[in-house]
Amino acid sequence: MSTSTMPENSRLWRWTKTVLDLAFVVLVVLAAKAAIAEPFYVPSGSMEPTLLIGDELLATKYPYGYSTASLPSFIVLPNTKRYFGALPKYGDIVVFRWPGDRSQVWVKRVIGLPGDRIAMRGGHVVVNGEVARWKSDGLGQMENETGSHTPTQQLIETLPGGRTHAIYKMVAREPLDTMPEVTVPPGHLFVMGDNRDNSADSRVPVDAGGVGMLPIDDLVGRVDAVVGSWDLGLKNDPVWTWLSGLRLSRFFSAVN
Repeated sequence: MSTSTMPENSRLWRWTKTVLDLAFVVLVVLAAKAAIAEPFYVPSGSMEPTLLIGDELLATKYPYGYSTASLPSFIVLPNTKRYFGALPKYGDIVVFRWPGDRSQVWVKRVIGLPGDRIAMRGGHVVVNGEVARWKSDGLGQMENETGSHTPTQQLIETLPGGRTHAIYKMVAREPLDTMPEVTVPPGHLFVMGDNRDNSADSRVPVDAGGVGMLPIDDLVGRVDAVVGSWDLGLKNDPVWTWLSGLRLSRFFSAVN
């Protein structure tokens, strides 16, 4: 072998090793996002006041098992059966593939499990004949996608089983406040947004832009924490003001 080919072979090996190392890192990251947790960004106010526009969520994937929905969000494959599956609990906040377009990832709160009877009466959720209780919690400030805010009534809702969380109720009587009793089919969930007058959820069928009854196999994971947050209302302001939009109090905060 000539001495001139040895440096070339050495360079080729170093280049190949670098590519393989990068590929390994990418595979590890993808595997972690598929099996452990994945960050998601909140673009709308349907889960206010619990989740704000501009929040960065961390959804853990192992609590409910795995299906093709568990793959990193940019990978869209036909639905499959869920393995190592477990049902969510009442009040869990879940990330899921929207049944109308599985490339879209949405977030809502679990209100009903398979076999539950769900109705809406005067804005109150009724689960198996039990009305979810409300307690006034003063006024909140509902943030709009434009960055503006609207004063709204904040309530503490208690679901059957005792789990509590805050909700917004802006309009006393709204079309989605009344819904005849429906039974959640096997393998499905009934989900709602905490911003009750601004959420297309299981009260709205998929063909009307809502969620309808959510197939459990579309679950991505459970929201356990907000890892970061930035006020999108500043996006049209000068760049040097953007740092003031960081909501530091929400960084690495638990989600109820």
